Amino acid sequence: MEKQAVSKRKLGAAVPVGALRSKNGIGVGEFADLAEFAVLCRKMKIGLIQILPVNDTGFESSPYSSLTAFGLHPLYLSIEGLDEYAKADNSIKTRIKNAREKFDSYKRFNHYEVLKEKLEICRMIYSIVKADIVKSADMASWIDKNSWVKEYAVYRRLKEKNDQKSWKDWKEYSTVTAADIQKLWNDKSLAEEHFFWVWLQKALDTQFAKASKAITDAGLIMEGDLPILMNEDSCDVWANPEIFNRELSAGAPPDMYSPEGQNWGFPIYNWEAQEKDNFAWWKKRLSVAQKYYQAYRIDHVLGFFRIWASSPNDYSSALGRFVPYTPVTAGDLKRLGYDMGKIRWVSRPHIPTGEVWDALKINWGSLYTEDELKTAAEKVFSKALVRLYSEEIWLFKKKIKGEKDIDALGLHPAVRNYLLGKWKDRLFLEYQRGRFFPVWYFRNSTAYKSLSQDEKNGLEALLEKRSRKSEKIWSRLGMKLLSVLVESSPMLPCAEDLGAVPACVPKVLSRLKILGLRVVRWFRVWEREGQPYIPFEEYPHLSVCTPAVHDSSTVREWWERETDQGQFSGFLGVPSLPRIYNPGTAKAILSKTASARSRYRVFQIQDLLHLSNNWYSENPADERVNVPGTANEFNWTYRLPATIGDIMKDKELIQSVAEISRIRPVKK
Repeated sequence: MEKQAVSKRKLGAAVPVGALRSKNGIGVGEFADLAEFAVLCRKMKIGLIQILPVNDTGFESSPYSSLTAFGLHPLYLSIEGLDEYAKADNSIKTRIKNAREKFDSYKRFNHYEVLKEKLEICRMIYSIVKADIVKSADMASWIDKNSWVKEYAVYRRLKEKNDQKSWKDWKEYSTVTAADIQKLWNDKSLAEEHFFWVWLQKALDTQFAKASKAITDAGLIMEGDLPILMNEDSCDVWANPEIFNRELSAGAPPDMYSPEGQNWGFPIYNWEAQEKDNFAWWKKRLSVAQKYYQAYRIDHVLGFFRIWASSPNDYSSALGRFVPYTPVTAGDLKRLGYDMGKIRWVSRPHIPTGEVWDALKINWGSLYTEDELKTAAEKVFSKALVRLYSEEIWLFKKKIKGEKDIDALGLHPAVRNYLLGKWKDRLFLEYQRGRFFPVWYFRNSTAYKSLSQDEKNGLEALLEKRSRKSEKIWSRLGMKLLSVLVESSPMLPCAEDLGAVPACVPKVLSRLKILGLRVVRWFRVWEREGQPYIPFEEYPHLSVCTPAVHDSSTVREWWERETDQGQFSGFLGVPSLPRIYNPGTAKAILSKTASARSRYRVFQIQDLLHLSNNWYSENPADERVNVPGTANEFNWTYRLPATIGDIMKDKELIQSVAEISRIRPVKK
């Protein structure tokens, strides 16, 4: 059934809550700022506001690494918007004033510093009112309606007690039952600490709900973001381990941007266990989310069909596998004529003695003596490898389970790098005894190259059969899981369906009327010569069209530094676009994008700001939200170049966006 409330075609603005600037914030955007942002959007004739996840991630800046599926981030709390702020003394007010002056001078916000300061100020206020909070009937009523907050509060208190360490490193309560959590919650000596976190969550809920109402009152809808996965160091994995599988680490397979793949370090789900209670945990997530959103983005929707899972012992995910998958079995390989020796050959790296010496000599022979090289080599053979019979061929010792184990051996850098590469040199990953998965780069493996053409043909035919059989499994699983989401909430689901997309995914999304994502720069006919862009009139109606996402460069940076300008200008039908990005270029690109048939056309706020000369950063790379594959203080800390109020004075900008919003879809 169509979600009627959000079925109309709309132009949208994507903005992280933390990026918002106002006179009232303390160095970072706050939930209250969304109401003012909605006023700006309404002036621009924008009908949708899309935000990144806003769940509590603690001192981790990535919004996709949350400590809880339900609790909101204290970073976005308006301290002066607290009811209890009226009782703040001058020392608290002075500290807020000083913090605002300090942090508002930052071009990007400092996640750690701002959060630390805000939590300390909140504790100052809480110390004044905590006796009343613990006894409050209103608070007790809110807890009854939000039962998840008990385990969250217990978890947060323990995490703080353990210096923010992962629960896996706690000396006590690293493993708990529901009874253990309830016992800690009932401990009156801990009540004030537990209620600090409850008090924050109640206030955040109130402020976010108020902002959401302001958005809907302005005639806009808000689209939230539900990350499919949970951080292993989260309240949910700690308190509900039975619904997760921690033996595997979720990620993404290799692609042109991440040739080693991505190993996110998050556990995958135990869908069988979740089905036993009819997916109650997911239904609770949606119930909480729909208090604020009318639409939501399903991050990495492919994970509902099959997840790319790797060993937690690996850094990369090059040796990952799809779960679920119909395996190649030892029996399959025997029917192809493989004996046990050949099965070992295709599933375990074989290392010639000479290659170990070459790795040392070629890279370091001029810097070390022969004896020093011999000592380094002997260390490799004794610590990492075991000889295969009496041959000059070696296998990895069985105690080595992944790249991290190789790293831990303390080997010479040249040999370490060689072994890390060799670890991935196999045709099959034997993930269980007698069960095999073809590694992503299996055609580049030494084993595959050694096969005759007939052997390759036989193997390829077998893998094609397994792939077709697995696709049917993925289709059934995706339909079952996504149906639960669609049927459990009035919110409109929008899927992030990027990456290696199985053929069943768009079919299932279409049947369930879930909007897919079409990123202009990547929506191309990749297998055709020249890799042409797909015309905007061919974009499906049930989709979200965007020229840039939070993990990509902005349109400006893409235009100036990444794209073939001539090809893209020709695709747009505007061959005279200047090489250096300016408001005219922005208007041409965004206008053409807005003509897509997609229901929602969503632009990052940075890309909309480029419609005016007033808001250009000197370096376009500074305007990115995130650079995937990197971990630093830059990522996820983007801020608007001015307050919302100042941007609202830019009549040229408002007029340009409003004109784009009126563009009708191009016809086929």
